[in-house]
Amino acid sequence: MSARIAVLAAVSIALVGCATFSPDGGFGTVEKAVKDRTGKDIAWVKTEAQRDDAEKRVAELLARSLSADDAVQVALLNNRGLQAEFAELGIGEADLVQAGRLPNPRISMLRTSRDDIGGREYKIEQILTMNVFSLITTPLASEIEARNFERVKRGVTLEVLRLASETRKAYFAALAAEESVRYTRQVKAVADASAELARRMARVGNWGKVEQAREQGFYADAALSLARAEQVRTAARERLIRMLGVWGDQTQLKLPERLPDLPKVAEDLPDIERRAMQERLDLQAVRLDTEALAKNLGLTRTTRFINALEFGPARVLEGVHRNQWKKGYEIGFEIPLFDWGSSRVAKAESLYMQAVDRATEAAVNARSEVRESYDNYRVSWDIARHYREEVVPIRKRIADENLLRYNGMLIGVFELLTDARAQIESVRSAIEALRDFWMAEADLQMSLIGKPNMSAASTESKSAAAPGAGH
Repeated sequence: MSARIAVLAAVSIALVGCATFSPDGGFGTVEKAVKDRTGKDIAWVKTEAQRDDAEKRVAELLARSLSADDAVQVALLNNRGLQAEFAELGIGEADLVQAGRLPNPRISMLRTSRDDIGGREYKIEQILTMNVFSLITTPLASEIEARNFERVKRGVTLEVLRLASETRKAYFAALAAEESVRYTRQVKAVADASAELARRMARVGNWGKVEQAREQGFYADAALSLARAEQVRTAARERLIRMLGVWGDQTQLKLPERLPDLPKVAEDLPDIERRAMQERLDLQAVRLDTEALAKNLGLTRTTRFINALEFGPARVLEGVHRNQWKKGYEIGFEIPLFDWGSSRVAKAESLYMQAVDRATEAAVNARSEVRESYDNYRVSWDIARHYREEVVPIRKRIADENLLRYNGMLIGVFELLTDARAQIESVRSAIEALRDFWMAEADLQMSLIGKPNMSAASTESKSAAAPGAGH
C-alpha cells in the first residue's frame, strides 16, 4: 500500500510541476503575428518602466506630421482598451494552469474518548485522501484549456489587427474631412461673392427677384454645407483621437494636408477566398472552439457516472494510547442514484452541434465578406480614378475656357462663378472618392484577417454634401 501511495504522490507532483505560468503569458505569439501582418510593434504594459518607454515613443511619433502607419503604431502602443484586451491572455493562461493542477489533499480526523476502569479509552481516526479521479481527467482537461488558450491568443491578435484597421480608416476619414472643409469654404466664398453681386445688381434694377433669390438660396445651401462638413471633420478627428488613445495637448494632431495618391493599379486577388479560409484568425478560433467542445464532450461522457473518486491512507487507534494503530485506506465516491449524468452529456452534445453550425456559418460568411470587400475595393478604385482622370480635368478645362470667354466679354460673371462652384465641387467629390478607396483597401486587408467593419463612407459623404449641389 505504501508503494502505491508513493507512486500516486509522484504522479501528482509531476502533474503539478507541469502546470506553471509561461514567461510572457502567451504575448509572444500575439506579438509575432501582429509583426508579421502589419510590421508594427505592440507592448503589454505591466510596469512603470514599460509605460515610460511606450509614452516616449508615442510622443516622438506625435511630434511630427502623422502618417497612416504612424497613427496605427500610436494606437497599438497607447490605446488603453487594447491593454485591457491583453489581460485576456492572463485570464486564459490562469485557466490553463488551474486545469493542470490537482485539487488539494483532504485531511480528516476523528477523536473520541471516555472514562473507563483503569484509565481513559480512546478512538482516533486519521485519514488523508485525494481525488484520484482528477488524475484521470486532468490531462484531458488540460488539453481542453490549452485549446481554449490558443483560441484566446488568436482572439486577442484579431482585436489588435482590428484596431489597426479601424485606426487606418479613421486616419483617412480625418484627412478627407479636413480637405473637404477647405474646399467647402471655397464654395461658400464663391456663393458669398455671387450673392453679394446679385444684391448690388438688384438694387440698381439690373437683376430680377427670381435670379437674386436663386443666388441667395445657393449661398444659404453653401453655408449649411460648410457647417455639416465642419461637423463631420470634428467627428472624424475625435474618432481618430479615441483610436490613438491620446488626450490633453496630444490631441493637437499634426496631419498632412491631403490624402495619399491613388495607386496606379488596383491589386489583383484571384484566390482571395482560398486565402481567407487559410488565414482568417476568426475562422481558426472557431475551429479551435469546436475541437475543444468535442474534447469536452469526451470528458463529459467519461465522468458521466463517477465524477468524484477519493482514495487515501488511513489509520485508526482504538482503546488506550499504548495500543497499536490499525492501518488501512479509505475509498469514497459519488453514487449516481438521482443524477446519472445524462443532462450533462445532452448539454455537451448540444453545445458541440451548435459550435459546428456556427463554424459552418462563419466559413460561409467569410467567403461572402471577402468577395464584398474586394468588389468594393475595385469599384472604389475605378471611381477614384475616374474622378482623377476624367471628371476633375474636364471641369478644369471648362473653367479655363469660360475664363477666356469671360475675358472676351462673351459670358457674364455669374456664369463664371457657376463654373467655379462646379469645379470646386468636383474636386471635393474626388477627395471623397479617394477617401472611400483607402477605407475600402483597409476593409479588404481586414477581410483576409477577420470580420471587417465595412465602411459607411457614403453616408458620411451625403451628410457633408450640400443640399443645393445641383445648382
